[in-house]
Amino acid sequence: MSRSVDLTPEAIEAGFETRGFICTGEVATTLYLSEALGKPVLLEGPPGVGKTEIAKLWAAFHESDLVRLQCYEGLDEAKALYEWSYGKQMLYAQLLRDKTSDLLAGAADIRGGLGALRGQADEFFSRDFLLPRPLLAAILSERPVVLLVDEVDRSDEEFEAFLLEVLSDYQVSIPEIGTVKAKHRPRVVLTSNDSRDLSDALRRRCLYLHVDYPSFEDELRIVEARAPGVGEALAGRLVRFAQGLRKAELKKAPGISEVVDWALALVAVGADSLSAPVLRRTLGALLKNREDVERVLSDPARYRG
Repeated sequence: MSRSVDLTPEAIEAGFETRGFICTGEVATTLYLSEALGKPVLLEGPPGVGKTEIAKLWAAFHESDLVRLQCYEGLDEAKALYEWSYGKQMLYAQLLRDKTSDLLAGAADIRGGLGALRGQADEFFSRDFLLPRPLLAAILSERPVVLLVDEVDRSDEEFEAFLLEVLSDYQVSIPEIGTVKAKHRPRVVLTSNDSRDLSDALRRRCLYLHVDYPSFEDELRIVEARAPGVGEALAGRLVRFAQGLRKAELKKAPGISEVVDWALALVAVGADSLSAPVLRRTLGALLKNREDVERVLSDPARYRG
């Protein structure tokens, strides 16, 4: 079960830090207010700044499950809500074939057969054959969950409007079953990389926070917490190097998770500096584009800060 906590922004900061995430006062206060006001949180910012991680840690903080809806172009209600298990329906239909024959035995014509089966077929559209997708799974959950609607800006405007309706009432209508209302109101976190403008209606529904890359001090604390073997001096150099890369016009700026991966890679190879040979062997943990890697390796001193 999710735990009951005496919630304060300070408690949230401390809880996140024990899991290796340096939670700023703005993030902690926004999460606190979302709990106090019962509102979804919209986290917007560039890729790699930890928006999804915040949702995961919010679930871990409450010791509750995380239900994730990954948005993409073409996502519709059916993919987000539910579908029917047609394979299971067919299997049961085959297993009950003899029973169906018995029901139809006294039917004189098609009309009579339909009358004999009336009401029976509805059993194949009960909850036993329902496959909940993320939105419905969060609504049906027997305990409070954190619902992460990830990269909502990648979905279509039509889906955004539908999502707004679900988040307003926390209930959905299933034609074959009826209206299903949430047993427990989920904690909702939406993330956006700001690739398109979200509707004013959705923004009004949420508490908003722009999440940017951390300061040097905060990112250094993250690296030291998650890669304790890296050493203070090397941690400072690699964080300064990564922050220098973000100021360059790279195709894919390194996110926080890549910086942590790079720190772990440096520990794994026993590096104690960011020499050219070390960069050549480990830079693939930090940068994920060939042109970016070649550009940095051609003049690494430019990014050392």
